[in-house]
Amino acid sequence: MPWVCTPRRPEASHHARMNQAPFDDWDGSPGQARALQSRLAAQVVLEDRLPTCVRWLAGFDVGFEEAGDITRAAVVLLDAQSLQPVETHIARLPTRMPYVPGLLSFRELPALLAALAQLSQTPDLVFVDGQGIAHPRRLGIAAHFGVTTGLASIGVAKKRLAGLFEPPGDAPGDRSPLRDRGTHIGWALRSRARCNPLIVSPGHRVSVNGALDWTLRCLRGYRLPEPTRLADRLASRRGAIDVAPTLF
Repeated sequence: MPWVCTPRRPEASHHARMNQAPFDDWDGSPGQARALQSRLAAQVVLEDRLPTCVRWLAGFDVGFEEAGDITRAAVVLLDAQSLQPVETHIARLPTRMPYVPGLLSFRELPALLAALAQLSQTPDLVFVDGQGIAHPRRLGIAAHFGVTTGLASIGVAKKRLAGLFEPPGDAPGDRSPLRDRGTHIGWALRSRARCNPLIVSPGHRVSVNGALDWTLRCLRGYRLPEPTRLADRLASRRGAIDVAPTLF
């Protein structure tokens, strides 16, 4: 498992390259979107392929404005050792697709990519509020984001979309495997006592166990890990976030 490095002077900022257009050859229909999901799911890497020294984490979440007409994507960049937020951005784009169960990434991904483009540092690991491979076609929003950008990604969802699990224990950190059709696709994680478990699954370039380990590292007494907790706060417009720009 890659270790988190001690603070150092960051290298010059750069952005992740897009591996492909997010909706390559999509005609806008739900049927073709599902077929595209299945093709992209074959490109997901379920191994820990992170830098030896993980310096930057990012959390992403999406909300909506103007009765759903505007998609509002939030990103928070954090120092991986302290989990201190150092940069936040909001991207707003017209919503171009209605909500279709199982096709959330086609609705939200354009705004998430616009938020990513505003970062001055490329994150080493991304947390997305939503599913990774814990999805009927193994391509939730975190997996679609990861394959498109080439970034390591983890999905942390508040509800189950695919698979079955036994209820985890009541103590924070208790977990049980999430399985679908005989495959271990993630975890039901009790992140906080008296709260429903989170669904944690790898998105891209992270293993099933690695997704759990990194999520546990990022818990700070709340139900959500810090990257998505802070992004959720911005996306839902519950207040500003104090950042520490001196870390750059």
